Amino acid sequence: MSADVEPGFPAHGTMEALLDKLKLLNYEAEFFRETKMKPIHRYYFVVTKNPGEQFYLFALLAAYLIKKIGINFQKPQEDDDPNDTIEKILQVVRENEIAVNFPANKLKQGVGEHVVYILDSLADKALEKNFIWQKPLAPEEKQEETEVINDESEINLDRVEEEMMAAYTDDSDEENLFLLDNVKISRKEPQMTEIKMNVNEETWKLELERVLPHLKITIKNENRDWRTHLDQMKQYKSSVDSSLGVVKNQLQKLHKEISTTLDKVGNREKYLNKELENILDEYRMLQDQLSKIKDAYKGISEGVAERNRELFRLTDRLETVKQQMEERGSSMTDGTPLVNIKKYMGKVKTEIINMDVRIGILECILLQSKIRDEKNLENEFGQTISVF
Repeated sequence: MSADVEPGFPAHGTMEALLDKLKLLNYEAEFFRETKMKPIHRYYFVVTKNPGEQFYLFALLAAYLIKKIGINFQKPQEDDDPNDTIEKILQVVRENEIAVNFPANKLKQGVGEHVVYILDSLADKALEKNFIWQKPLAPEEKQEETEVINDESEINLDRVEEEMMAAYTDDSDEENLFLLDNVKISRKEPQMTEIKMNVNEETWKLELERVLPHLKITIKNENRDWRTHLDQMKQYKSSVDSSLGVVKNQLQKLHKEISTTLDKVGNREKYLNKELENILDEYRMLQDQLSKIKDAYKGISEGVAERNRELFRLTDRLETVKQQMEERGSSMTDGTPLVNIKKYMGKVKTEIINMDVRIGILECILLQSKIRDEKNLENEFGQTISVF
């Protein structure tokens, strides 16, 4: 089985059986009312039309049948990953002991004999859960009853006798009475042998002329009569024998023409093979050489591709080195760092001068404080000496 080719007639038959099973499950009222989708035709999952829509409907139908089996199954969505959806469906299928002898990607298209097989197997399991099957009961055979056609233009002799008796029976006039007791009927042709009448001849003729167009006596053949079948067989045999002579001559003529044509074709084929044998040998040799050249070209192409990849790698490294060299060259020729150094050196010198001034001021202050301390000490020691 292959989903890459157009499915054959077995898939068509299985699809028709699947639709019958879905109708037994009342899917038209339950499934399509819930999904708001249109009913499918009997070859929907056999002929490729819209793979996306067909796969989504396949997933929804599979989920519906799985729920019918009695298994809780989440409803698939259009944006779900097809591989996950297929895997979930196949997991339930394997758990229900349904044989799966094909790869899962055969179901991705949503069409083909594998899709029909999965749905049909699930439908069988759903029917086993929802229906109780009984043995079929054969209907009683009834004996065929000959159909009686009520037609005013077709009557039998009993009816004729009754109607004529009713028409001509009168209490005040019994002379108009006649009987049809002596009417004898053959199976092939009705024939009157003897009629006893007590009526006026002229009146009888007038009445006969009036009634005659409406009278028609038919004898129905029994379908089960072997004589009827024998007659039919004889008729068919005679028609076949009469047609066989003409058809046989035509078939013999056609057979002779076909045989002659086949001989001509065979001789022409032998002649062409003989004439073209050298050319065919040369063609085969050239084909072999071409295949060798193609193999060599393929090997060379692979080597060229590998060298191209190596060239691309070296080109990238060269570009990186060039970029680094350009950055270093630009940094060497650029005077901005030197200007910045001079600027910062000026700032450092200014700060050094300011620090020197501050140091001088601090030294003066320190000197004055020392002198003041010495004076204070001299004053204190001088007073002390004067006291003694």
